Amino acid sequence: QVQLVESGGGLVQAGGSLRLSCAASGSIRSINDMNWYRQAPGKQRELVAGISSGGSTNYGDSVKGRFTISRDVNKNTVYLQMISLKLEDTAVYYCNAGVFLAPPGGVGYIEVWGQGTLVTVSS
Repeated sequence: QVQLVESGGGLVQAGGSLRLSCAASGSIRSINDMNWYRQAPGKQRELVAGISSGGSTNYGDSVKGRFTISRDVNKNTVYLQMISLKLEDTAVYYCNAGVFLAPPGGVGYIEVWGQGTLVTVSS
């Protein structure tokens, strides 16, 4: 019905920058919140940043001032600009969205997750 595809992950040195993208496609009538989560090895998945359909944003404490979330409503895409990356930012980053489905592909509201993109920060 709906797919989220992340891109932009990779290997970067500490202090560097990366920009992640997540594009939604499928039977989409509209998208509510879009979020980025991450999961480091041996740790629980945590919320990195979120953005509402109206553009309100929220961030995890560990990334405030370094990461910026934005979205292009027309392209059903959310971005995560990451600067001043630290070793502890190493994780798989997942895109998440609340989607109102459009017929004929479906009806109702679902939560969708992407497959994840790996970000590795090296010293």
